[in-house]
Amino acid sequence: MRRPVPDVPVADQESVWDYPRPPRVERVPERLTIRLGGEIVADTTDAVRVLETSHPPVYYLPIADFVDGALADATGSSFCEFKGAARYLDVRGGGIVAAGAACNYPQPSPGFEMLADRVAVYAGPMDECTVGDEVVVPQPGGFYGGWVTSSVAGPFKGVPGSMGW
Repeated sequence: MRRPVPDVPVADQESVWDYPRPPRVERVPERLTIRLGGEIVADTTDAVRVLETSHPPVYYLPIADFVDGALADATGSSFCEFKGAARYLDVRGGGIVAAGAACNYPQPSPGFEMLADRVAVYAGPMDECTVGDEVVVPQPGGFYGGWVTSSVAGPFKGVPGSMGW
């Protein structure tokens, strides 16, 4: 499959097509929040993001910055060629349970050690996820956990026809 034509970034945007492969992990200066069931279940100024070619950033929040009881072990696991073995977590808030809506790499591969005590949450099942003052849009397709903001230009992996990207 041919690589898609990247959108041209506008001022203050970065192209996901400039992100590296293998991915890069970097600290995030903005405050991130996650709301479920009308309640804030996570609030942090200590997040990191994983940047991988064709994907919007995946944000990882410290497990310690989730409210007590917001995370519970879920069934299922997966393996990433870069990050290693993942476990899945349910996210709970305001009487709502979003099954398997978060993942964690308890023993990440070399180069991804910063992810060990952090959780990535799928934005789709949440009421709202924010980066700074901006409400994010979930990465298309439901399979990937990227958060789309106005600061990134696509197209993004997950849209129809993107399986071979």
